[in-house]
Amino acid sequence: MSQDSIQRAVRSLGPGPLTEDALRKHVFPLFSRVLARKDIYLANHSLGLPLDRMAEDVRAAVDAWYSDMDEAWGLWLELIQRFRSGVAELIGVSRPDAIVPKTAAGQGLRAVLNAVGVERPRVLATRGEFDSIDFILKTYESRGRASVTWCEPGANGLFSVDSIVRAITEARETPSLVVVSQVMYATGQLLDGLDRIVKAAHARGSLVMIDTYHSAGVVPVNFERLEADFAIGGSYKYLRGGPGACWMAVHPRHLGAAALAGPTPLLRTLDTGWFAKQDTFLYQRPDSPEFKVGGDAWLESTPPVLPVCQALAGLELTTRIGVDRLRVYSLEQQGFLAQKLKEHGVNVREIEPRGAFLLVPQIDAPGLAGRLKERGLNTDARSGSVRLCPDMLNTREEMARAAAIVAECLIA
Repeated sequence: MSQDSIQRAVRSLGPGPLTEDALRKHVFPLFSRVLARKDIYLANHSLGLPLDRMAEDVRAAVDAWYSDMDEAWGLWLELIQRFRSGVAELIGVSRPDAIVPKTAAGQGLRAVLNAVGVERPRVLATRGEFDSIDFILKTYESRGRASVTWCEPGANGLFSVDSIVRAITEARETPSLVVVSQVMYATGQLLDGLDRIVKAAHARGSLVMIDTYHSAGVVPVNFERLEADFAIGGSYKYLRGGPGACWMAVHPRHLGAAALAGPTPLLRTLDTGWFAKQDTFLYQRPDSPEFKVGGDAWLESTPPVLPVCQALAGLELTTRIGVDRLRVYSLEQQGFLAQKLKEHGVNVREIEPRGAFLLVPQIDAPGLAGRLKERGLNTDARSGSVRLCPDMLNTREEMARAAAIVAECLIA
């Protein structure tokens, strides 16, 4: 399958709203390997379904290693730049160098914690952050490397933008960094009003990091327009790129000449390495470190290559179809699935606004997810609910069958 296959498929879809018939005809053939599976996969919010081309991209990178040895780095560095450009397009960043590849989103958080310029940064975060972010912040605090204030959810388990803004504005000491997810990983709540959080934080002189792991690819991000300082995300879920292909985005105002002339000190992280050096391949060692300009100053040591190769096909497909179109189709699918579940008497929690998945509340959610998997329905469970995430590769017939299976397993 050539790299042109995605372009041809998307061109054949034509403009306008996505339809199941058109997707079946033009996009499903790009996924022949994974669509040969017999189960119904509604865990798309977890590990995304890969394109056939993913394996070909990885194989090409490995073949270059066999045939060219260290000269393969010419190709590999080009692929890394394609990845950075694709992520920049995806999340609305004008400069590809503002995207810093990481092997985990948590790496991006650590890089920022080690860049804020104070020995013990004050962090304000929500209790809804993913386990890695929660664990890193608690570890930093336990070692005396940060102090953390936690914003609690309401009685309904959801977070209020008003309460987060209030926590920022009423904090006795100015937070060094505010960390908040655009979509909460456990409930799927879309935190509408991020711009208000960013404005409130900047009014106090705080930096803001947005976790986009459950929004990038299914909800428009518009990071640069949002004016947040940093974003973290990855390709494991909705971008179909598997583990290890993550990133941190740095707002362009913190890069280059604009940052040097700005009112705040230029941010430099301790998480660095030789790829951040001004002349990486000259092997010069001045007594004071000399960094590259722009976002490349945030790079670290020798970067991994194969995770980037895993991610390119899914990233390309998502950006070419367009997140806005995918978002509309996702909401249509969720609405159809919710209706079918309700017809079977299943209690569905439809949080508004939300990201890409629905919740079926259940006291023993892991047990229910296990019974569903035995019946050929792949889901997962978090915080007292089973999560169901339809994807553009799920047909209405599959979702109707899934609803029936859920109902049968709840009765059993």
